[in-house]
Amino acid sequence: MALGVLAAVLSAICYGVASVLQSKAARVDPGQSGELPLYRLVVRGWFVVGVLLDVAGFAAQFVALRVAPVFLVQAALAGSLAVTAAVAGVVLKIRLGRSDWIAVGLVCAGLAALGFSAGAEGATRTGVVFRGALLLAVLLLAAAGWAAARLREPAGSAVIGLVAGLGFGVVALAARALPSLTPAGLVSDPATYALAIGGAVAFLYYARALQRGVVTAVTAAVVVGETLLPAIAGILVFGDHTRPGAIPIAVAGFAATLTGAARLARFGEIREPDDRPPADEVTAG
Repeated sequence: MALGVLAAVLSAICYGVASVLQSKAARVDPGQSGELPLYRLVVRGWFVVGVLLDVAGFAAQFVALRVAPVFLVQAALAGSLAVTAAVAGVVLKIRLGRSDWIAVGLVCAGLAALGFSAGAEGATRTGVVFRGALLLAVLLLAAAGWAAARLREPAGSAVIGLVAGLGFGVVALAARALPSLTPAGLVSDPATYALAIGGAVAFLYYARALQRGVVTAVTAAVVVGETLLPAIAGILVFGDHTRPGAIPIAVAGFAATLTGAARLARFGEIREPDDRPPADEVTAG
Protein backbone atom coordinates (compact mmCIF):
# COMPACT_ATOMS: atom_id res chain seq x y z
CA MET A 1 0.00 0.00 0.00
CA ALA A 2 2.82 2.40 0.85
CA LEU A 3 4.27 1.83 -2.63
CA GLY A 4 0.94 2.81 -4.20
CA VAL A 5 0.73 6.06 -2.20
CA LEU A 6 4.31 7.00 -3.03
CA ALA A 7 3.82 6.17 -6.71
CA ALA A 8 0.61 8.24 -6.87
CA VAL A 9 2.29 11.25 -5.25
CA LEU A 10 5.32 10.88 -7.52
CA SER A 11 3.02 10.78 -10.54
CA ALA A 12 1.28 13.98 -9.45
CA ILE A 13 4.64 15.71 -8.94
CA CYS A 14 5.90 14.65 -12.37
CA TYR A 15 2.74 15.77 -14.15
CA GLY A 16 2.59 19.04 -12.25
CA VAL A 17 6.21 20.03 -12.90
CA ALA A 18 5.96 18.91 -16.54
CA SER A 19 3.09 21.35 -17.14
CA VAL A 20 5.18 24.26 -15.92
CA LEU A 21 8.28 23.30 -17.92
CA GLN A 22 6.28 22.83 -21.11
CA SER A 23 4.62 26.18 -20.58
CA LYS A 24 8.03 27.78 -20.06
CA ALA A 25 9.27 26.22 -23.29
CA ALA A 26 6.23 27.47 -25.19
CA ARG A 27 6.94 31.10 -24.42
CA VAL A 28 7.61 33.22 -27.46
CA ASP A 29 11.12 34.61 -27.79
CA PRO A 30 11.48 38.26 -26.76
CA GLY A 31 10.85 40.61 -29.66
CA GLN A 32 8.67 38.10 -31.50
CA SER A 33 4.90 37.88 -31.67
CA GLY A 34 2.45 35.04 -32.14
CA GLU A 35 2.74 31.42 -31.08
CA LEU A 36 5.95 29.42 -31.15
CA PRO A 37 6.00 27.05 -34.18
CA LEU A 38 5.58 23.40 -33.20
CA TYR A 39 8.82 22.31 -34.89
CA ARG A 40 10.73 24.74 -32.69
CA LEU A 41 8.82 23.90 -29.55
CA VAL A 42 9.49 20.14 -29.60
CA VAL A 43 13.28 20.62 -29.68
CA ARG A 44 13.44 23.04 -26.77
CA GLY A 45 15.19 21.62 -23.74
CA TRP A 46 12.49 22.48 -21.22
CA PHE A 47 9.82 20.91 -23.44
CA VAL A 48 11.83 17.69 -23.81
CA VAL A 49 12.34 17.51 -20.04
CA GLY A 50 8.61 18.07 -19.59
CA VAL A 51 7.79 15.21 -21.95
CA LEU A 52 10.19 12.92 -20.09
CA LEU A 53 8.50 13.87 -16.83
CA ASP A 54 5.11 13.07 -18.40
CA VAL A 55 6.41 9.62 -19.32
CA ALA A 56 7.75 9.12 -15.80
CA GLY A 57 4.44 10.35 -14.39
CA PHE A 58 2.46 7.84 -16.42
CA ALA A 59 4.82 5.04 -15.37
CA ALA A 60 4.33 5.98 -11.70
CA GLN A 61 0.56 6.23 -12.25
CA PHE A 62 0.51 2.78 -13.82
CA VAL A 63 2.39 1.29 -10.86
CA ALA A 64 0.08 3.04 -8.42
CA LEU A 65 -3.04 1.77 -10.19
CA ARG A 66 -1.78 -1.80 -9.92
CA VAL A 67 -1.27 -1.67 -6.15
CA ALA A 68 -3.52 1.10 -4.75
CA PRO A 69 -7.24 1.95 -4.84
CA VAL A 70 -8.31 3.82 -7.96
CA PHE A 71 -9.94 6.62 -5.93
CA LEU A 72 -6.60 7.41 -4.28
CA VAL A 73 -4.60 7.44 -7.52
CA GLN A 74 -7.06 9.55 -9.50
CA ALA A 75 -7.45 12.05 -6.67
CA ALA A 76 -3.67 12.38 -6.56
CA LEU A 77 -3.64 13.17 -10.28
CA ALA A 78 -6.20 15.92 -9.71
CA GLY A 79 -3.86 17.16 -7.01
CA SER A 80 -1.11 17.66 -9.59
CA LEU A 81 -2.69 21.10 -10.17
CA ALA A 82 -1.42 22.05 -6.71
CA VAL A 83 2.11 21.09 -7.78
CA THR A 84 1.71 23.10 -10.98
CA ALA A 85 0.50 26.14 -9.07
CA ALA A 86 3.34 26.02 -6.53
CA VAL A 87 6.08 25.45 -9.13
CA ALA A 88 4.62 28.13 -11.43
CA GLY A 89 4.99 30.64 -8.64
CA VAL A 90 8.75 30.00 -8.60
CA VAL A 91 9.60 29.22 -12.23
CA LEU A 92 7.18 31.47 -14.12
CA LYS A 93 6.90 34.17 -11.44
CA ILE A 94 3.13 33.82 -11.36
CA ARG A 95 1.86 35.45 -8.20
CA LEU A 96 -0.46 33.23 -6.21
CA GLY A 97 -3.22 34.79 -4.18
CA ARG A 98 -4.18 33.82 -0.67
CA SER A 99 -7.05 31.66 -1.90
CA ASP A 100 -4.65 29.84 -4.25
CA TRP A 101 -2.40 28.87 -1.36
CA ILE A 102 -5.44 27.82 0.69
CA ALA A 103 -6.47 25.57 -2.23
CA VAL A 104 -2.96 24.09 -2.39
CA GLY A 105 -3.15 23.34 1.33
CA LEU A 106 -6.62 21.84 0.88
CA VAL A 107 -5.34 19.48 -1.81
CA CYS A 108 -2.39 18.40 0.34
CA ALA A 109 -4.63 17.82 3.37
CA GLY A 110 -7.10 15.88 1.25
CA LEU A 111 -4.42 13.63 -0.19
CA ALA A 112 -2.98 13.03 3.27
CA ALA A 113 -6.43 11.98 4.49
CA LEU A 114 -6.87 9.67 1.50
CA GLY A 115 -3.46 8.12 2.05
CA PHE A 116 -4.28 7.48 5.70
CA SER A 117 -7.74 6.05 5.03
CA ALA A 118 -7.06 3.92 1.94
CA GLY A 119 -6.97 0.18 2.39
CA ALA A 120 -5.38 -2.37 0.09
CA GLU A 121 -6.51 -2.42 -3.52
CA GLY A 122 -9.40 -4.72 -4.29
CA ALA A 123 -8.56 -8.27 -5.32
CA THR A 124 -11.48 -8.61 -7.75
CA ARG A 125 -10.40 -9.53 -11.27
CA THR A 126 -12.42 -8.45 -14.26
CA GLY A 127 -13.52 -10.63 -17.14
CA VAL A 128 -12.91 -10.07 -20.82
CA VAL A 129 -16.44 -8.66 -21.15
CA PHE A 130 -15.62 -5.74 -18.85
CA ARG A 131 -12.32 -5.07 -20.60
CA GLY A 132 -14.06 -5.18 -23.96
CA ALA A 133 -16.64 -2.74 -22.60
CA LEU A 134 -13.81 -0.32 -21.80
CA LEU A 135 -12.77 -0.36 -25.45
CA LEU A 136 -16.37 0.20 -26.51
CA ALA A 137 -16.58 3.10 -24.03
CA VAL A 138 -13.58 4.74 -25.70
CA LEU A 139 -15.28 4.56 -29.09
CA LEU A 140 -18.48 6.00 -27.64
CA LEU A 141 -16.52 8.82 -26.01
CA ALA A 142 -14.83 9.59 -29.33
CA ALA A 143 -18.27 9.91 -30.92
CA ALA A 144 -19.58 11.99 -28.00
CA GLY A 145 -16.64 14.39 -28.28
CA TRP A 146 -17.23 14.75 -32.01
CA ALA A 147 -20.88 15.62 -31.35
CA ALA A 148 -19.96 18.01 -28.51
CA ALA A 149 -17.66 19.90 -30.88
CA ARG A 150 -20.80 21.14 -32.62
CA LEU A 151 -22.23 22.69 -29.46
CA ARG A 152 -21.99 26.42 -28.93
CA GLU A 153 -19.86 27.98 -26.23
CA PRO A 154 -19.56 27.89 -23.32
CA ALA A 155 -21.26 24.51 -23.16
CA GLY A 156 -19.23 22.99 -26.01
CA SER A 157 -15.77 23.23 -24.47
CA ALA A 158 -17.02 22.13 -21.03
CA VAL A 159 -18.66 19.02 -22.50
CA ILE A 160 -15.56 18.24 -24.56
CA GLY A 161 -13.48 18.64 -21.40
CA LEU A 162 -15.77 16.23 -19.56
CA VAL A 163 -15.40 13.72 -22.42
CA ALA A 164 -11.62 14.10 -22.18
CA GLY A 165 -11.74 13.52 -18.42
CA LEU A 166 -13.86 10.41 -18.85
CA GLY A 167 -11.32 9.23 -21.43
CA PHE A 168 -8.51 9.64 -18.92
CA GLY A 169 -10.67 7.75 -16.44
CA VAL A 170 -11.08 4.84 -18.87
CA VAL A 171 -7.30 4.79 -19.28
CA ALA A 172 -6.92 4.40 -15.51
CA LEU A 173 -9.48 1.61 -15.37
CA ALA A 174 -7.85 -0.17 -18.31
CA ALA A 175 -4.44 0.02 -16.64
CA ARG A 176 -5.92 -1.49 -13.49
CA ALA A 177 -7.89 -4.18 -15.38
CA LEU A 178 -4.99 -5.63 -17.36
CA PRO A 179 -4.71 -9.26 -16.19
CA SER A 180 -1.24 -9.88 -17.62
CA LEU A 181 1.73 -7.68 -18.45
CA THR A 182 3.44 -10.23 -20.68
CA PRO A 183 3.85 -9.19 -24.34
CA ALA A 184 1.47 -11.91 -25.51
CA GLY A 185 -1.10 -10.97 -22.88
CA LEU A 186 -0.94 -7.27 -23.71
CA VAL A 187 -1.31 -7.78 -27.46
CA SER A 188 -4.36 -10.02 -27.08
CA ASP A 189 -6.25 -8.06 -24.42
CA PRO A 190 -8.83 -5.37 -25.31
CA ALA A 191 -7.84 -3.36 -22.23
CA THR A 192 -4.49 -2.63 -23.88
CA TYR A 193 -6.22 -1.00 -26.82
CA ALA A 194 -8.66 0.81 -24.55
CA LEU A 195 -5.66 2.28 -22.72
CA ALA A 196 -3.80 3.34 -25.87
CA ILE A 197 -6.74 4.65 -27.87
CA GLY A 198 -8.37 6.17 -24.81
CA GLY A 199 -5.22 8.10 -23.99
CA ALA A 200 -5.01 9.51 -27.51
CA VAL A 201 -8.71 10.42 -27.62
CA ALA A 202 -8.61 12.07 -24.19
CA PHE A 203 -5.47 14.08 -25.00
CA LEU A 204 -6.82 15.33 -28.33
CA TYR A 205 -10.18 16.37 -26.88
CA TYR A 206 -8.50 18.04 -23.91
CA ALA A 207 -6.33 20.08 -26.27
CA ARG A 208 -9.37 20.93 -28.40
CA ALA A 209 -11.38 22.02 -25.38
CA LEU A 210 -8.56 24.31 -24.22
CA GLN A 211 -8.43 25.87 -27.68
CA ARG A 212 -12.12 26.68 -27.60
CA GLY A 213 -13.03 27.47 -24.03
CA VAL A 214 -12.04 28.98 -20.71
CA VAL A 215 -9.31 26.96 -19.03
CA THR A 216 -10.99 26.97 -15.61
CA ALA A 217 -14.22 25.43 -16.89
CA VAL A 218 -12.40 22.92 -19.11
CA THR A 219 -9.93 21.77 -16.46
CA ALA A 220 -12.63 21.49 -13.82
CA ALA A 221 -14.67 19.28 -16.17
CA VAL A 222 -11.61 17.11 -16.85
CA VAL A 223 -10.90 16.74 -13.13
CA VAL A 224 -14.49 15.62 -12.46
CA GLY A 225 -14.50 13.18 -15.38
CA GLU A 226 -11.17 11.53 -14.60
CA THR A 227 -11.81 11.25 -10.85
CA LEU A 228 -15.40 10.54 -9.88
CA LEU A 229 -16.39 7.77 -12.32
CA PRO A 230 -13.12 5.77 -11.95
CA ALA A 231 -13.38 6.06 -8.17
CA ILE A 232 -16.91 4.64 -8.21
CA ALA A 233 -15.89 1.90 -10.67
CA GLY A 234 -12.92 1.03 -8.47
CA ILE A 235 -15.23 0.42 -5.53
CA LEU A 236 -17.99 -1.41 -7.42
CA VAL A 237 -15.92 -3.37 -9.95
CA PHE A 238 -12.52 -3.94 -8.37
CA GLY A 239 -13.58 -4.03 -4.73
CA ASP A 240 -11.41 -1.11 -3.55
CA HIS A 241 -12.06 -0.16 0.05
CA THR A 242 -10.85 1.98 2.93
CA ARG A 243 -9.40 0.97 6.26
CA PRO A 244 -12.05 -0.21 8.76
CA GLY A 245 -13.98 2.78 10.07
CA ALA A 246 -12.16 5.26 7.79
CA ILE A 247 -14.91 5.87 5.24
CA PRO A 248 -15.74 9.39 6.59
CA ILE A 249 -12.06 10.35 6.42
CA ALA A 250 -11.79 9.05 2.86
CA VAL A 251 -14.92 10.92 1.75
CA ALA A 252 -13.72 14.15 3.37
CA GLY A 253 -10.26 13.76 1.84
CA PHE A 254 -11.69 13.06 -1.61
CA ALA A 255 -13.99 16.08 -1.40
CA ALA A 256 -11.17 18.33 -0.15
CA THR A 257 -8.86 17.26 -2.96
CA LEU A 258 -11.46 17.87 -5.66
CA THR A 259 -12.50 21.21 -4.15
CA GLY A 260 -8.90 22.43 -4.03
CA ALA A 261 -8.22 21.15 -7.55
CA ALA A 262 -11.32 22.92 -8.87
CA ARG A 263 -10.09 26.17 -7.31
CA LEU A 264 -6.73 25.68 -9.01
CA ALA A 265 -8.27 24.78 -12.38
CA ARG A 266 -6.84 27.91 -13.98
CA PHE A 267 -3.43 26.26 -13.78
CA GLY A 268 -4.60 23.54 -16.20
CA GLU A 269 -3.01 25.62 -18.94
CA ILE A 270 -0.53 28.24 -17.80
CA ARG A 271 -0.32 31.43 -19.81
CA GLU A 272 2.03 34.35 -19.56
CA PRO A 273 1.82 35.86 -16.06
CA ASP A 274 -0.52 38.83 -15.75
CA ASP A 275 1.08 42.03 -14.46
CA ARG A 276 -2.01 42.66 -12.37
CA PRO A 277 -2.02 40.95 -8.96
CA PRO A 278 -4.98 38.72 -8.11
CA ALA A 279 -7.82 40.47 -6.33
CA ASP A 280 -7.31 38.38 -3.21
CA GLU A 281 -3.53 38.71 -3.06
CA VAL A 282 -2.21 40.22 0.15
CA THR A 283 0.63 42.63 -0.48
CA ALA A 284 3.24 43.52 2.07
CA GLY A 285 4.02 47.05 3.15
